[in-house]
Amino acid sequence: MRFYLDFCLKYKHAKSDWKSLSYFLKKLREKKQQNFQIEQASQAISLYYEIINVPSQAAQTKACRKKNTTHSTQNSSVKTESKGKLPRHTSKKSTPVSFGDSQKRNLGVISEPGASFKSAKSINPTSWVSAYNDLDSAIKVKHYSPKTLKSYTGWLRKFQTFSKSKALSLLEGTDIKDFMTFLAVKRKVAASTQNQAFNAILFFYRHVLHKEPGDIRDAVRAKSRPYIPVVLSRQEIDAILAHLVPPFDLVVKLLYGCGLRLFECLNLRIQSFNFDAGVLTVHDGKGKKDRSVPIPQKIVPELIEHLEYVKQLHQRDLKSGYSGAFMFGLLEKKYKNCAKDLVWQWFFPANLLTRVPATEEKRRYHLHESLVQKALKKAVQKAQLTKRVTSHTFRHSFATHLLEANYDIRTIQELLGHSDVRTTMIYTHTIKSQTIKEAKSPLDF
Repeated sequence: MRFYLDFCLKYKHAKSDWKSLSYFLKKLREKKQQNFQIEQASQAISLYYEIINVPSQAAQTKACRKKNTTHSTQNSSVKTESKGKLPRHTSKKSTPVSFGDSQKRNLGVISEPGASFKSAKSINPTSWVSAYNDLDSAIKVKHYSPKTLKSYTGWLRKFQTFSKSKALSLLEGTDIKDFMTFLAVKRKVAASTQNQAFNAILFFYRHVLHKEPGDIRDAVRAKSRPYIPVVLSRQEIDAILAHLVPPFDLVVKLLYGCGLRLFECLNLRIQSFNFDAGVLTVHDGKGKKDRSVPIPQKIVPELIEHLEYVKQLHQRDLKSGYSGAFMFGLLEKKYKNCAKDLVWQWFFPANLLTRVPATEEKRRYHLHESLVQKALKKAVQKAQLTKRVTSHTFRHSFATHLLEANYDIRTIQELLGHSDVRTTMIYTHTIKSQTIKEAKSPLDF
């Protein structure tokens, strides 16, 4: 598109005219561009025409011919007196170019947006557009997270580029095999990245194309190596907290004290805290699961103090014409004005209000995760630790320290929200074995 717009600007062609596309593709041919590149250019610009609602090439040509016929009738006397010279409006430069079928195939010109090429590698541009829309719908129907949608869309875009935008009807299982081999051999991606790509493309085949990819048993699949998480000691955690300022220190204390994931912590609302029972309820955690964890009694005064700050901020927002906190799903339609209720406010609100362009409303989002990550990185650098620390490290430390305190593995599993105890068992590798190795009968205990 950038090349096309520069071409139109340089040679003074209308960027919304099909004739400009014909001239541009001819220029690409003169520049010795390969056929597939010319096809890609034609598809991209045709899709651009469709977005800005440019009439089809056939409609433009028909209108132009009708206009020329009218002008020819009106100016027939002028042509006779000028001894064969063409009038200005019918000069060679402004005459619409009409291509035959063979010329269209050579230049890669398509008749209108969405029309398919006759070559084997051509596609229908709108089919891939609809594929992305169907992928979005399929993920939302299954209530997957927005991050899953972003990840799967990214992998689908890379798969489309790898397959050179092959027609969706021509996609087979061999395309998946070739793509996996490309990632493993050429790109040398990690095992987790390769498996994520495989799951994304498999989801696309089954839930968007509605077909099985066929026999893909021999597709290259990387095996994830055993992962032992990084665990901090209590002294190292205290050293990090000493270099954090509010509210980031309170966020880290909840990550470690309750074993929360970062997005679970930042998604907390005021109603999530039950100080009377000493219970913190995590709603819509990973896998859309809810769970309850005990509130660390040591930080209850800090939590209450922070809650008072949130209440004061909420009152100021209401006086300034605040439209409420961002809500999920259709909850706001079911419970009107719930976005302005105190119980639905974020426990860690963002510093600035967000303006919604569609409605011009001013709403508040929760603290962005990137701010927590940057503050944590600076604190780790100041503490001069020799371990790689992320926000998830505190969750690993939570589970490990409970295991060291002889808590039952099933209890830790429930506190972490793991569906399978085998996921929790990874923390048995982060502590020293306390098992007596000497063989002995339990009768002798």
